[in-house]
Amino acid sequence: MTRNNYDQTFKETLVDLYQTGQSVLELSKEYGVNAGTIYKWIDLYVKDEPTDLSKAELRAMKSEIAKLKEQNEILKKAIVIFTNK
Repeated sequence: MTRNNYDQTFKETLVDLYQTGQSVLELSKEYGVNAGTIYKWIDLYVKDEPTDLSKAELRAMKSEIAKLKEQNEILKKAIVIFTNK
């Protein structure tokens, strides 16, 4: 069993293709690279990208999402009540 050495450009290209919507299995079949290897590259290159959200901003957004979900459920119940009258 031989070990393939892929250059960084090739690895980043596959990760970019994954981020544009191609599945790991599609990439694995098309380029002949083990799916586990591609997953390792995704972990390596995607986690290194800086995020624009701070922890406080992320927490605030999650809180807002929870609040909106709750309001949505209330509105759904109100629709049922008003349409049954």
